[in-house]
Amino acid sequence: MTPSTKLTRSLVDVAMGRASADLVILGGKWVSVQSGEIIPHTDVAIVNGHIAFVGSDAGHTIGKKTKVIEAKGRHLVPGLLDGHMHVESGMLTVTEFVRAAAVHGTTGMFIDPHEIANVFGLKGVKLMVDEAAKQPIHVWVQMPSCVPSSPGFETPGASIGPKEVAEAMKWKGIIGLGEMMNFPGVFMSDKKMLDEMNITHAAGKVIGGHYPSLDLGLSFHGYVAGGAEDDHEGTRMEDAVVRVRQGMKAMLRYGSAWHDVATQVKAITEKKLDSRRFILCTDDSHAATLAQEGHMDRVLRHAICEGLTPMIAIQMMTINTAEHFGLTREMGMIAPGRWGDVLLVNDLMNFKADVVIARGQVIAENGEMKIDLPTVKYPAWAKKSVRLKRPLKAEDFVLRTRAVDGVEVEAHVIGVIENQAPTRHLKMKVKAEEGEVRADLTRDLAKIAVVERHRGTGKVSVGLVNGFEFTRKCAIASTVVHDSHHMIVVGTDDEDMAIAANELAKCGGGQIVVLNGEVVGQVELQIAGLMSNERAEVVARKAASVLRGFMACGSELNNPNMQLSLLGLVVIPELRISDKGLVDVTNFDFISVLDD
Repeated sequence: MTPSTKLTRSLVDVAMGRASADLVILGGKWVSVQSGEIIPHTDVAIVNGHIAFVGSDAGHTIGKKTKVIEAKGRHLVPGLLDGHMHVESGMLTVTEFVRAAAVHGTTGMFIDPHEIANVFGLKGVKLMVDEAAKQPIHVWVQMPSCVPSSPGFETPGASIGPKEVAEAMKWKGIIGLGEMMNFPGVFMSDKKMLDEMNITHAAGKVIGGHYPSLDLGLSFHGYVAGGAEDDHEGTRMEDAVVRVRQGMKAMLRYGSAWHDVATQVKAITEKKLDSRRFILCTDDSHAATLAQEGHMDRVLRHAICEGLTPMIAIQMMTINTAEHFGLTREMGMIAPGRWGDVLLVNDLMNFKADVVIARGQVIAENGEMKIDLPTVKYPAWAKKSVRLKRPLKAEDFVLRTRAVDGVEVEAHVIGVIENQAPTRHLKMKVKAEEGEVRADLTRDLAKIAVVERHRGTGKVSVGLVNGFEFTRKCAIASTVVHDSHHMIVVGTDDEDMAIAANELAKCGGGQIVVLNGEVVGQVELQIAGLMSNERAEVVARKAASVLRGFMACGSELNNPNMQLSLLGLVVIPELRISDKGLVDVTNFDFISVLDD
């Protein structure tokens, strides 16, 4: 008898009362996302981790060893699924992210580890796949597609191509291809990009999308024709509408810094599009957000506040997500044959999971884990990823100009847009002083630099940024720099920028804030310079010190560290900076910081 046959027989026998269930939930309100109903007085029987029976009376499934949970009229909700996310953005390992998210009702995550892939390549992805397989909830991995994210525009720490994608598609736990970020490569028929997509299609798996451009003309149509099946980069209602009309799933994200639900959800609430083509996700969740506000439950509460009914919002993070990845036989609803992923929730409008059941096991109650999570030991090579040619000096962060002292020149400045991934390409007049252009607090003009840290080349690229609102002498450095994950440093003082960079290298990576020459905030992320294997609450506390450091510097942005982390992502318009220089992403070309 095969394992699947054995499971099927146990489900049938329990449903018929010939065998006893392992766990029975009595007297709940069944949130039937498959029919759009809430059905009172419902029992659920679970055996071998799977649902065997859902109905008005499961008494016939209860035996002497059956564990019984009294729902007492609480709602029975399918476990919440995050359809697109990056574990590394939480600064946590897979295990610690699960610890932080599962207590909030997340029982499934679809992760794209392209952050660690950009540092270590395929072996980094394998680390994540192996750790994901050990978790008590479902963690599916999407094979990173664009490593580096934009060839030629940055020095990669690693490279992934069709050969690596083909190998990963054979691994258990790989659900599809991660977001196809090189959107110009797709609509220009780049062979490498199309080969990766064709390999994924041939494996019968899903291709993740990433089209951040506001141009919905031929470029967009060419991108869709390439085969991307979802997209989380929309920021406007029309973005959601056109994606759905073209056969994609519109993923509306509400992460720590990217708040794109409010505008796009109007495609459902106002334009009345079919909600089954929409998915809610987080994309990037900071450790502090997880600890203080929640995970997918946070997204659910927000979506309801933006006008969705609880049923539709829940569908958009359960059955819709499972259907998109071809997993409705396994999850996404409370129904026979599916995994026993059930949440007990008192109030759908103010959603909070009282009890979290995953794979038929109670894993959390009232916000606390009730089971032990796996202990994962990372290899030594994973903790040695910050390589500088030499200690940095203040002069490494000087922005030199050929202009005569006192003469104004035009500068191309990165403009930060709060709570959004795109930036503005600003043109500002700056004055030459002793052969250089300096930061200017009165105009919210700070320095920004990318330090190459994978190969120890010694390369430092310096530019200007507006929008952090610094009011004091300070600097912030981070090795969390999507997607190349070099070291990025922003600041108003060259000495502080050098101190921040050197201190960060000493601890193996992470984020650090230096104010008037003193470290005032720091989180150490030794694994690839991206993650810590400390508990989520510890990382959250340290990460909070970085946010307080930003505030001490004068910045009042929401999650400014996450805004900083995207300023090196040379695939999202309009202006970014890499270790090779300033990049005009709209035209995909390098430009000078100063027109001098």
